[in-house]
Amino acid sequence: MALSLLSVHNCGLLFMTTRDLIELDWKHCWHPFTPQEEWCQNNPIMLESGLGAWLTDTEGNSYIDGNSSIWTNIHGHSHPMLNQAVAQQLQKVAHTSYLGFAHPLASRLAQRLCQFFPEDTLSRCFFSDDGSTAVEVAMKMSLQYRLQTDAEERNSFICFQNSYHGDTMGAASLGGVSLFFDRFAKLGLPVHRVASLEDLLQLSTEALKSTTALIIEPIIQGVNQMTPWPTGMLAQLREWTEKHGIHLILDEVMTGFGRTGKMFACQHEDVIPDFLCLAKGLTAGYLPTAATLTTETVYNAFLGPREHAFYYGHSYTANQLGCAIALASLDLFESENTLERVNNLSAFLRQELTALQKRCPYVFETRQVGLVSGIELRQQNGESFPTTSRIGSHVCQVAMNHQLLTRPILDTIVFMPPYCISEEEISLAIEAIEKAVCEVLRS
Repeated sequence: MALSLLSVHNCGLLFMTTRDLIELDWKHCWHPFTPQEEWCQNNPIMLESGLGAWLTDTEGNSYIDGNSSIWTNIHGHSHPMLNQAVAQQLQKVAHTSYLGFAHPLASRLAQRLCQFFPEDTLSRCFFSDDGSTAVEVAMKMSLQYRLQTDAEERNSFICFQNSYHGDTMGAASLGGVSLFFDRFAKLGLPVHRVASLEDLLQLSTEALKSTTALIIEPIIQGVNQMTPWPTGMLAQLREWTEKHGIHLILDEVMTGFGRTGKMFACQHEDVIPDFLCLAKGLTAGYLPTAATLTTETVYNAFLGPREHAFYYGHSYTANQLGCAIALASLDLFESENTLERVNNLSAFLRQELTALQKRCPYVFETRQVGLVSGIELRQQNGESFPTTSRIGSHVCQVAMNHQLLTRPILDTIVFMPPYCISEEEISLAIEAIEKAVCEVLRS
């Protein structure tokens, strides 16, 4: 097995094999969204390096990063301009407190994020750590806004079935995936759940008067097996929320920063929310940094007495390294014509997915918006596989043998590559999925 340089120990270099590292993992580590007993019965891949759309493990095997390292890495791994931004900032300072102090990078980043929207709309930026906390910020701001504008009765939220907005307790209250959230539901905030716009229109007057905000992933719902919303629905939601005095929170943690072909998904329907939650692609997959944009109307409600302040924050809020990378990433969108590239690759991916569905009888449907795509597998008669079969997981496991890393959502195979991927690499990835499907299902 290959040797990996792990650390300096007792003034000497300590080298460990991949097997040593796996056993350390089994002994000490606890992985997210992972049944640990099952995990410790299989040999995981130890990823060690990356370049462009590829990742390499400690054994020297390379794989296409088919889900952008959980939807975060947009420009590719080890991008020279992003690496340079990190190196240059490290020569100055890695992190300073944003509590009671400011720094130039945060000021510039907040300005640039707000400038994506018309003046006097989303004009304020609150930094946090990740997608879940970006949503948590929006929820808490909306609730406190009601408390400070004599609308205390508005203390519940509207969310959609099969949604996912994070794992902190507030954001988890809005989650619609039963496996993740049902056991905590009674401990969370009051929520009205709907499945569609039609369901929303059926809510009672009492429910509407008790609602502070509605939250949705715009254009396409991620954890719900990459399911697009009906065209025009987002604009209808904006009109409806304004009519009923309800805040609109858009969770663009997945869809933001070019993933759908626009810088932000809400721009497809010219919608401006009351709160916009950003993370993942904000720092191009380098560091955990998030932002919640909101309006001057919301901000002004927090002025005045000290008790009106927004008492919320994190130790690494507006981390200097994160801000430096985010600014460099936004520069790349301009210098590399990233949105044009995403749209060109999206068209090519659509052709590949259409061809795959025609070739493979187990591909029931492919769903795509920009470089977000899902390949749903079913039996040849159109019926879903038994959930106990875990076909999606098996397919992704076998796809590793064909140089592709990705994860399923049930039996929907996710393909969301970095934007630097080539057409040839997209074809290789789709071919890997097809081979894996055939090997799993024909066996």
